[in-house]
Amino acid sequence: MDRKTVQNDEAFLRQISSPVDFKKDNIMEYVKACKDYCATHVCYALSPVQIGIPKRLIYIKNTKESMDNNFSSEYDDSVVYVNPVVISSKGKTKFLEACESVIRMEGDTIIYFAGEVERPYSIEVEYQDLNGNKQVKTIEGFEATVFSHEYDHLNGVLHTDKTNEVFEMKSQDMREYRSKHPYEIISIENKVL
Repeated sequence: MDRKTVQNDEAFLRQISSPVDFKKDNIMEYVKACKDYCATHVCYALSPVQIGIPKRLIYIKNTKESMDNNFSSEYDDSVVYVNPVVISSKGKTKFLEACESVIRMEGDTIIYFAGEVERPYSIEVEYQDLNGNKQVKTIEGFEATVFSHEYDHLNGVLHTDKTNEVFEMKSQDMREYRSKHPYEIISIENKVL
């Protein structure tokens, strides 16, 4: 798997991913590539464009806020959305986001470009399951943040486009920051709490 990064492949990451064609594309190959990547890297989720496959698919390994699950090669929620479309959204949250693609290397050390990003608290999504059947689902809370981050990738948008300040952090720095500034629900509907 060839990880695409802003350091080397920003133009590739900025493209709009193509719809998955159930008759022509090997969807399970895309899912396996994402699953294998998530098992060996510290991440919540992945869009295949991040590993060189610009297709409209989202693979979520961890729907929970705790980063501990990201470090486990055994843990995997295995939530997959094919050709997702956001129908509606409401509410507002804030979380320090980072990304497997928005990094630079310092020798063997990964430096993440992290930033606090506001996302919807709740989103309604239309998508296809792995059999090609249309589904509609409401995703709430932290899972909506993870989904929204990956959904942006499908449209060539990076989390650093949506933050006011970018921090350069190692993985441990992010864990410490998030322990002091956890996922924040600002509003559930469209009213501020």
